[in-house]
Amino acid sequence: MSYSETALDLLEKGQLDDFKKQFALALRHDDDDTLYGLAEELYSLGFINQSKRIYENLLKKYPDEDELRTNLADILVGEDKTDEALLLLNEIKPDSSAYVQSLMVAADLYQTQELFEVSEQKLLKALELAPDETVIRFALAELYFTMREFAKSIPLYMQIIEAGNLTFSAVNIVERVGVAYANEGRFEQAVGYLEQVHSGEMTPDVKFELGFTYLQLKDTKKAIETLSELQESDSQYTSLYPYLGQAYEAENQNDEALKVLQEGLAVDEYNEKLWLQAAKTALKLDDEDLAKQYLDKGRQLDPEDLEIAIQLSNLFVKQEKWQDNIDLVSSYLDQEKVDPQLYWNLAVSYNHLENLDKAQEAYENAQPFFMDQKDFLKPAVYFFRKVGQMEMAFTLLKKYLELVPEDDEMNLLLEDFQQMGF
Repeated sequence: MSYSETALDLLEKGQLDDFKKQFALALRHDDDDTLYGLAEELYSLGFINQSKRIYENLLKKYPDEDELRTNLADILVGEDKTDEALLLLNEIKPDSSAYVQSLMVAADLYQTQELFEVSEQKLLKALELAPDETVIRFALAELYFTMREFAKSIPLYMQIIEAGNLTFSAVNIVERVGVAYANEGRFEQAVGYLEQVHSGEMTPDVKFELGFTYLQLKDTKKAIETLSELQESDSQYTSLYPYLGQAYEAENQNDEALKVLQEGLAVDEYNEKLWLQAAKTALKLDDEDLAKQYLDKGRQLDPEDLEIAIQLSNLFVKQEKWQDNIDLVSSYLDQEKVDPQLYWNLAVSYNHLENLDKAQEAYENAQPFFMDQKDFLKPAVYFFRKVGQMEMAFTLLKKYLELVPEDDEMNLLLEDFQQMGF
């Protein structure tokens, strides 16, 4: 046996001290081809420093061997020594047999720096030069997947499958296609691939995507089953809770939905959107006190969240807490964009408190956004008539009757306006 073979045998047996001695002997006595093979083996086993040492020694002896440069550059990328790696790669010319490999190493380097477009250019060039190399197609597909450019990744993955590779480099390609389709919103295609992933290979991410896909396809029973399995196996997978809650609500199981959301909050208490969703579910169960508690929690986490503010404002209006609503909404009026629902709620509150000037201002701000909302138009007609804004009242009345022509009360009011000459 060569010293290299003995060193690998000792390494396999876990005799590290003896391995170090044999490795030193291998460096002194084994031929260069044997050492190159040892470097490859050590790299695959994770003994990067020893592999790097061999490549450095060989490159000194064979400065024209560009394959040594790419191997060494690959190690340097892993060590985050990007400048050194680039220096080596830039020495490799397009006519070199190692040029395609150097492009792939460079692509990996730029990807680690999140320079995705540069990485893409390198891989596209490599694929142009070696169109039959599956490893390049896979690397490009993975780059697009990382960039969330799923539409670009799918054809590449499909070509890998068509070539007979359901897995490549320990990656389940069928799973990748399913997840990519799901992220593209192509749920019918996604479910066909995701369901093919064997249970033993079903990672939490894939199980989540499958449950999410079932939900989008309105197959809520399968969504509940899949996401519940995920919760049982990994309760810390916080993304599952909003969608499992949605699935239960779609099945009119609001009690179960609230329970799931509460379990989610136990592991993700800083998620203001989860507090908001739990509040909405509590309202469906007519538990206004619990909804208020949850909305307050969400607002503490993100006071700028308009959706939480709107839900809280709606609740105050429903409970006829007019001043509480005014105090709440007033804190949002100085924002660059104010949701018109807040103006509507503010108008109702000021009107009930007989602050008609403020109510009119709020109604005027809200009015352009709700001309197709009968629930807004009817009380607005009465309000503007009350404050003497008859032209506005008549305009809103006509719009209301376009939406609800059978309302006898408002038809009588129309006759009154017509008698006044409108």
